[in-house]
Amino acid sequence: MDGLRWLLLLFGLLVIAGVYLYSRRQKEASTEETGSQARVEPRLDGDDSKDGTGEESDDYFDEIGDVPMASNSASENAAVVVDGPQKIVTVRIVAKDKKSFAGDELVLSMRGLGLRHGKFGIFHRYDGNDEGKTVFSAASLVEPGSFDLQNIKGQSIPGISLFLVLPGPVESVEAFDLMLAAARTLTQSLDGELLDESGSTLSIQRERYLREEIIQFQHSSLMS
Repeated sequence: MDGLRWLLLLFGLLVIAGVYLYSRRQKEASTEETGSQARVEPRLDGDDSKDGTGEESDDYFDEIGDVPMASNSASENAAVVVDGPQKIVTVRIVAKDKKSFAGDELVLSMRGLGLRHGKFGIFHRYDGNDEGKTVFSAASLVEPGSFDLQNIKGQSIPGISLFLVLPGPVESVEAFDLMLAAARTLTQSLDGELLDESGSTLSIQRERYLREEIIQFQHSSLMS
């Protein structure tokens, strides 16, 4: 009888220990699953701009800083995604006599030069077909700087800001020349005015000064 009693007692202790270990493992598994669902890794590829409903969330623009992205603010905000020393070069194209460009004509002109509507709702000139390598971009001077393509025919846009962030995917002076060439072509096709970042006419002297600044920046970046 004593042997049977001890055997039953030992069996009872084993059952209690088994139940305890099982419940503890279930609790740990539940905690890990909850933590993995709550944790969201930060991304910079723009895919997290969707909030699950197919609409762009406010965080879409927070990636590059505060909105609006009009005029120089567009280039300043976009520069946030670049690590290390950087330089922003901006030019503007505006309609003459304080008039406006027809939205659809402006978009067609930019597309004709190879600019593509993309991240942040603005246009970009990419290095080849890689949308991760932006040479320069174009934003509307109307806040928030993006282009609403669905309603573009009914829009009047006073001008655009073309900007590049250095260093970029191509050599700095080459990127500047590509942006200026596009700016001149757009200015001519739209019968607009080409201005510098302060709103003054972009003179030959100012262009040379900007190019010298870019060369100095490139040299200082290589030295650092």
